[in-house]
Amino acid sequence: MARLHFDPESLPVDSLGGEAPVSSERLEADFLRDRFLHPPAWTPEITVERLVRPMAGPLTAAAVLVPIVLRDNGPTLMLTLRAAHLNDHAGQISFPGGRCEHFDGSPVETALRETEEEVGLDRRSIDVLGTLPEYHTGTGFNVTPVVGIVRPPFEVTPAPLEVAEVFEVPLSFLMDGNHHQRRTAEFQTGRRTFYVMPYERFFIWGATAGMLRNLFHFLRA
Repeated sequence: MARLHFDPESLPVDSLGGEAPVSSERLEADFLRDRFLHPPAWTPEITVERLVRPMAGPLTAAAVLVPIVLRDNGPTLMLTLRAAHLNDHAGQISFPGGRCEHFDGSPVETALRETEEEVGLDRRSIDVLGTLPEYHTGTGFNVTPVVGIVRPPFEVTPAPLEVAEVFEVPLSFLMDGNHHQRRTAEFQTGRRTFYVMPYERFFIWGATAGMLRNLFHFLRA
């Protein structure tokens, strides 16, 4: 069972992203739909993480849902706290999702199926907008982030063997470069700098934070 050899929360902050926040108008449903229908020219910041441990063989295809919830007081992003006993990313913050199966047919189908299985969110509550660039994680996954809008009311029922908790973070907080920290740690394959986005008692970092940085750049382009 893979476990981190360090505490990422104890690492010093190297620097901040520091970019201005995405305007509130760009976080609304109409803008989000139009942005995915008519994407601008933009450059993802991170698509391939340095490996955190030696690996052989191809990357495993996976997909996650980036669920933007349209709350009355502003959009939020739904995230999960992974169960502590899992082999990969145990106890970490992640998007609902998982590895692609042969019967899925597409990364979108994988993201919707895994979301139903992990958090019990019915796919009929999800309006899929599109996808962000593939993201190669340091633990051996080639992840397609699928962005979707979720309209309340809806119910979630976390699968206890996979998810310890489902929670939401204001999208405006996550789409602000002043909340994007850079920290550095030593891994088996060398030094690696990664993004961290602490919010209240939740510590968002690694691949999840990296994909959020790409959403940030996509919306502000």
